[in-house]
Amino acid sequence: MDSPFIEIGNIAALDEFLANVNGSAAVLFKHSNSCGVSARALAEMSKMTQPVGLVTVQQARAVSDEIERRWGVDHETPQVLIVRDGKVVWDVSHFRVKAEEIEAALLSAARP
Repeated sequence: MDSPFIEIGNIAALDEFLANVNGSAAVLFKHSNSCGVSARALAEMSKMTQPVGLVTVQQARAVSDEIERRWGVDHETPQVLIVRDGKVVWDVSHFRVKAEEIEAALLSAARP
């Protein structure tokens, strides 16, 4: 199975990822490569069937800060956000990161 992850290393890549969904809901996953809980969440997120924008905070702190600034969502890792039409419509963090629930939230976010 192909990896769902699209690495987002800078703010331009974040904007490009969001633009490429063409109005659909986008999944962003903030990951820490030094956290066991985040490692578990990464394994869970690898089950996703939709593309996932992967922000590894140690390499892309500016992107993590921009996500917090842009959407007013407190920084956490691991953290998943679903963004649609420039707004966070759903988010979850830590042990609540479960691919099945995220896929269901994506379906809900896709409905008008």
